[in-house]
Amino acid sequence: MGVADPTINDPRRRRAILIAVCVALMAVIASVSGLNVAQQEIALAFGASQGTVLWIINVYTITLAALLLPLGAVGDRWGRKPVLLTGLIVFGVASAAAGLATSSEVMIAARLLAGAGAAMIMPVTLAVITSTFPDEERSRAIGVWTGVAGGGGLLGMYLSAVLVDVASWRWLFVLPVALVVAAGILALRSVPNSRETTGQRFDITGSLSSVVAVVGLIFVLHEGPERGWTAPVTLLSLLVGVVGAAGFVMWELRHGAPLLDVRLFRKRGLATGSVALLAVFGVQAGIFVVLFPYLQAVLGWSGLRATLALMPMALLMMAASGLAPRVAARAGSRPTMAAGIFLGGAGLALMALFVSVDGGYLSVLPGMLAMGLGMGLTMTPATEAITSALPRARQGVASALNDVTREFGTALGVALLGAVLSAGYRGAIDARLDDGTAATAREGIATALAAAEGRPALVRAAQESFVDGWQQAMWAGVAVMTVLFVYVLVGGRNSVPVTTEAR
Repeated sequence: MGVADPTINDPRRRRAILIAVCVALMAVIASVSGLNVAQQEIALAFGASQGTVLWIINVYTITLAALLLPLGAVGDRWGRKPVLLTGLIVFGVASAAAGLATSSEVMIAARLLAGAGAAMIMPVTLAVITSTFPDEERSRAIGVWTGVAGGGGLLGMYLSAVLVDVASWRWLFVLPVALVVAAGILALRSVPNSRETTGQRFDITGSLSSVVAVVGLIFVLHEGPERGWTAPVTLLSLLVGVVGAAGFVMWELRHGAPLLDVRLFRKRGLATGSVALLAVFGVQAGIFVVLFPYLQAVLGWSGLRATLALMPMALLMMAASGLAPRVAARAGSRPTMAAGIFLGGAGLALMALFVSVDGGYLSVLPGMLAMGLGMGLTMTPATEAITSALPRARQGVASALNDVTREFGTALGVALLGAVLSAGYRGAIDARLDDGTAATAREGIATALAAAEGRPALVRAAQESFVDGWQQAMWAGVAVMTVLFVYVLVGGRNSVPVTTEAR
């Protein structure tokens, strides 16, 4: 295998490349969370059930996660620039179609196509950085990329909430289309083409088995809380996902040119970075599931105000992602990652200890800020640990693995921390109310508040029960972060590069 050195030495061109790929990434990330703020409007526009609305939202994420690995490999082989431009075209057309959709079926099809376009864009954006930036600059560029990936979803959600409030849900898709056009123009002017040259055939069997595994497992995590963990469709999806994953591993171990050489997970850098991203994004996504109902149902805030309230955490996370390479250059990547995990866990503990119905936003803000700082410090060295484990010619696959880990972590965190919150709420509401009243209230705080007109005692009981469930979810997150901290600090010794320069 041979590949020409694609390193770009001109700082001005590197800056233009970084801006181009981050704008493209922002379009993809914003579309993951943007529709969450318009669920009610979409349901009314199409006469759709809640299940259909959830499919409109989830089909994008499932398609994106399923196609990341094979399309990341396609970018390595066919050329990263043409795959990026193709992905931008597909994504832009699909987003425009979704904005003009006349039925839920058209919307689902458009979102599926958008997920395929996003799967071309997302791994290529990071692969372009890792393959073109010199070693001494790569860590800083990855820091910017992780900041956009981590905080871009919240910024996209805020802009989406503004568009829904001042116009309509259809304007949600103007934002990704505008970002795609801007990214396309910038990419044409500045992004170089780079590719892997090899005589080996493309791993079609590995690609197909990876799609089956990811779809099955992501579907379980998305639909398990809604349909029930023991429902036949959930168990069938779990079986399909496990069989697909086992088949993928067995095939990759035997194949001469595997899509992903699973033996690389023996390298502690790859394993530690993957576990760290899985846990960090899982906890982050789970916390958002908890924060929004608290701000809206307990504090009574609008969706727009609630989204704005999350901005301090998002902005601090993005700033910390850019700062992390400098900290890692002085203290080492592993200590930086461990410090970020510690701060994230401390933030969760602060929220668990001080959250209350009467304390309001200020009771959770310090914990949110600590968590944002910790997440930002963790994501950059974890991402670099993954990408540095594979050669430059395989950076599309390395980037895709990084992205799949994030998607799995997000789905896992939403499912598990959401389940802990729901169980804690139901247990607390049962203890506070008599059987007849609790039967309705235990379905959820939104249901309880809807049935509580003129009954302030029920409102108070539902809000306090939600806070009890919140605390249990926070402590579950603390437990996850504690285990991760010990693994990175002790088990991950010498698992990640100490500094970018030393690699």
